[in-house]
Amino acid sequence: MARYIGPTTKIARKFGEPIYGTDKYFDKRNYPPGQHGLAKKRKSQSDYALQLQEKQKAKYTYGLLERQFRNLFKKASRKKGVTGENLLKLLEARLDNTLYRLGFACTRAQARQLVTHKHVTVNGAVVNIPSYILKPGDKVALRERSKNLDVVREAIARKGKKFAWLNIDEKKVEGTFLDYPERDQIPENINEQLIVELYSK
Repeated sequence: MARYIGPTTKIARKFGEPIYGTDKYFDKRNYPPGQHGLAKKRKSQSDYALQLQEKQKAKYTYGLLERQFRNLFKKASRKKGVTGENLLKLLEARLDNTLYRLGFACTRAQARQLVTHKHVTVNGAVVNIPSYILKPGDKVALRERSKNLDVVREAIARKGKKFAWLNIDEKKVEGTFLDYPERDQIPENINEQLIVELYSK
């Protein structure tokens, strides 16, 4: 399966929450897509269906394909601590996600494009791999010629939420990844234990 580039509202409606951020179209129709909408009676879901849905929600939220997600899960399971929490920490430490959290991009997809087009540096060196995992202390910045891009200025002007594990300097358009976030600091509504149970079968 290639990366999903279709309507994001349709996916948000599928999971019943705006997983891609604020969405005025989702607010208008926050029920599952389909011809019958709210009138359609759905049977109770099996444990497997709930686990699969949670994994898909995480994949769509962070913009990963199945192989990427599975490899990241394996990496999380090898680390000390709770596997589910380790998985979310690694997802949050991705370069594209960090750029989005810093407020230098309006969406993760936009952040991914900035990275692949070589607008982003890590510790002064250009990195064009969105899945690059940051380490505590890494400095993420935009190149000088990229700081005045319309999409970047628009994102910064939105004044998004600040996160405890990131230090932001809006004037220099750079930020520091201080440490991996704790689970209660991550705002995404994902039940990581269901994902662990799915992969443990």
